[in-house]
Amino acid sequence: MTATTSPRRGFDPGFPALTTLLVLVWSSGFLGVRWMADATPILTILFWRCLMSGLILLPFALAIRPRLTRRLVAEQVLFGALGMFLYLGGFASAIGLGVPTGLVALIADMLPLGVAVLSGPILGQPLTARAWTGTAIALAGVALVSGDGLRMGDAPLWALALPVGGTLCFALAAVLQRRLRPDSLPVVQSVCLQSLTAAALFGLVALPVGGVMPQPTLAFALGIGWLVLVATFAGYGLYYLCLARYAPARVTSVLYLSPPVTMLWAAMLWDEPLTALMAFGTALTLAGVMLAAGRSAD
Repeated sequence: MTATTSPRRGFDPGFPALTTLLVLVWSSGFLGVRWMADATPILTILFWRCLMSGLILLPFALAIRPRLTRRLVAEQVLFGALGMFLYLGGFASAIGLGVPTGLVALIADMLPLGVAVLSGPILGQPLTARAWTGTAIALAGVALVSGDGLRMGDAPLWALALPVGGTLCFALAAVLQRRLRPDSLPVVQSVCLQSLTAAALFGLVALPVGGVMPQPTLAFALGIGWLVLVATFAGYGLYYLCLARYAPARVTSVLYLSPPVTMLWAAMLWDEPLTALMAFGTALTLAGVMLAAGRSAD
């Protein structure tokens, strides 16, 4: 998506307000799944979140250019399978198994590392010494948070593979999109097609275990509304609004605040573990991610 204005330089009083709102909204996706998971199967939550997102965007996706071709649709189906179905399924399933919500958010925030690692074999952009150092620091931080968080909870160790694998799948989708046809579609069209793809896959996976029909309750409707309107639409909308107004490095650095905010909310709402060692590990991880993903100039 191309910004219509140049990123602003210097102090802008709107920056703290917009970015604070962005961090809160960005965290809400993890919190929304955690809130609904106590009463609704994970596959049902993800199916309806993706289906409603795709259906709401569908009329706009069909009305704007470029007209969709088979190749464009096939590419978006691939990206939707990797970047929505496997990514959302990985982190949501981990939350459902009892992995602390803040830890899942922290692993998801390591996406820049996954992109950097996969860019070597796919795009011919090998990691620099700085990137390797940052990756090692970030992994050490995640190990600290994981050890302390899982020790105090009841989630199995193997459940950590779900958000890790999902984040790597999202990174693969991002790298492949850059290689195949960068910026080939407007955001509305790509999010619509990817959401509908993910909804179809979640529905297929859910068929053998009872389908995706939810209990028709007000709580379920409010939860899906939150995930669609706030976590998906408002999250993406604020993200692209900030990119249009400010330098990408500033916006990305603000998003690194999402995991600690998620940890605080989860600790207050559900008494999830939050220790000094987890806080130190989180800070170490985010420092490593920023070191590995940082550039000398934007």
